[in-house]
Amino acid sequence: MLILGLDTATVQVSCAVGGHEGVLAATQSSRAKRHAETLVPAIEFTCRQARIDLKEISVVAVDLGPGLFTGLRVGVATAKAMAHALRVPMIGVSSLDLVAFPVRFTNRLIVAAIDARRGELYYGFYRQVPGGIQRLSDHHIGSPDDLASELLATGEDCLLVGDGALRYREVFEGLNKVELADQEFAYPSATSLTMLAHAQALREQFVKPWELQPLYLRKPDAEINWSMRDAR
Repeated sequence: MLILGLDTATVQVSCAVGGHEGVLAATQSSRAKRHAETLVPAIEFTCRQARIDLKEISVVAVDLGPGLFTGLRVGVATAKAMAHALRVPMIGVSSLDLVAFPVRFTNRLIVAAIDARRGELYYGFYRQVPGGIQRLSDHHIGSPDDLASELLATGEDCLLVGDGALRYREVFEGLNKVELADQEFAYPSATSLTMLAHAQALREQFVKPWELQPLYLRKPDAEINWSMRDAR
């Protein structure tokens, strides 16, 4: 079983191919706001590096968000089109799950935080479990100060990871029992996506392409701007 993973939820675009042997090849690019131009060439390059043909793909996995509205639309639309053309099932994984996954070996409370723009963060709480991580709550959206208050309220040692944590690091660096993860863990990646999707594929946790929807925790900026204009 070969899985193609696509991630466009943040400024970083990545794709990977993998299966029971692990990740065979992966690429990533951080050319901001060029998701549509970057993704298809990245897929072609990754398949060449893995020495496979697209027809060999058994499952298409995609990052569902939350994240940048335009990036999510590009990734989800591309993943659906490919799954439909290849006649294969799909798997969707949250971007916050993907940010938390690489630091799964810590015994601390894992807090994934992605920059949501407009002075807000998307965030979620996780804990290590055998074989991976477990999300402890629904996804949240709030200000850095909101998250800082929740971190203090837990009273636990926390590992804060993601580009949102780094962007507002001045809010978090002085907090007791809170450590910020390094820049290398800032973004969700197709490598983590492929690994998590493979575990779901073994359990046959598939979705039909038309059933898969991006995870938006608020309206897109364009819609917000129009609403504010109408109110005025």
